[in-house]
Amino acid sequence: MEAARLHEYTEEMGDALSIDDIERPAVTHSDDVVVKVEGAGWCQTDNHIIEGMWTDYVDQDLPMTLGHENAGEVVEVGDEVQTVEVGDKVICHPVATCGECRQCRLGEDMYCENLAFPGLTTDGGFAEYLLTNERATIPLPNDVDPTDIAPHADAGITAYHAVKKAVDELNPGDPAVVIGVGGLGHIGLQCLDAMSAANIVALDVKPEARQLAEELGAHYTVDPTSADIPDTIADITNGHGAEQVLDFVGADETTGYAPDIVAPGGDHHIVGYGGHIHEPAQALVDGEFAYRGTLVGRYTELQELVRLVERGDVDLRTTRYDLSEINNVAEKLEHGEIEGRAVITPN
Repeated sequence: MEAARLHEYTEEMGDALSIDDIERPAVTHSDDVVVKVEGAGWCQTDNHIIEGMWTDYVDQDLPMTLGHENAGEVVEVGDEVQTVEVGDKVICHPVATCGECRQCRLGEDMYCENLAFPGLTTDGGFAEYLLTNERATIPLPNDVDPTDIAPHADAGITAYHAVKKAVDELNPGDPAVVIGVGGLGHIGLQCLDAMSAANIVALDVKPEARQLAEELGAHYTVDPTSADIPDTIADITNGHGAEQVLDFVGADETTGYAPDIVAPGGDHHIVGYGGHIHEPAQALVDGEFAYRGTLVGRYTELQELVRLVERGDVDLRTTRYDLSEINNVAEKLEHGEIEGRAVITPN
């Protein structure tokens, strides 16, 4: 089968991956599932993997097939698989978990002590077929296209996971700020609108992104290049600040907003990453606010997100690309030229 493989880390996206002919995965364990990939979302994390940013956090053996936002049709299952069968359309949770460790039994899939993360630690879905397991596969409703929904396997669930935490702290009418209305942010904004009665303020440097934010439910849109963000948020919130901030950019500048825009006791959720947090400890003490990281999400949260999609509450903006165009996609995303999410179609 054909697969897009990373052979060495590089910052040159134009020829980062090679299309190799490799052996098709097959069932070897009783809970294995092989999926014919119909759609695999390209994520900013894929760019970071190519750059070698993840080597300090996980072990990676190159060459490796990237792609962790996967959906398609089940073509082979292990002897003990019961929840899906050949022919089912599925979306794949980003991690294949063991189900036996303490974290799995607590429902914290992302903390599984024995997880395999396709596209990050094992071969992923930028290929014609993907090997995963039963615990990672979620059957899709008949009217949901696997290609269109594929990016929800990471982008969607990550945005949903962050919003779900924020919504727990939001009362009707509370101000919430969404920073970045791109591939993740436009999903997060819709989830926030569907799951809360917050007053949503969207920040983005692109006029088209701010227009999209208005269409998706934002009550206010702000251009950070022409507005003083702390003053603007103070004006919108009558000096109180934002109860919850969802940062889908995660740059030094955006994480630095927190002391000046988060309300006392509020949270600044880090969803996008690449930057740093440079704040004196006293700033956190004085404002009693918190930075909260977001690591994808639980299996059950992906199920919940699929329900929102099925109801029409969350609309994913996607553009499809052939597997042969994969380095072009990497380059486009690196230069901020992709609106919404790019989806690779290997088959």
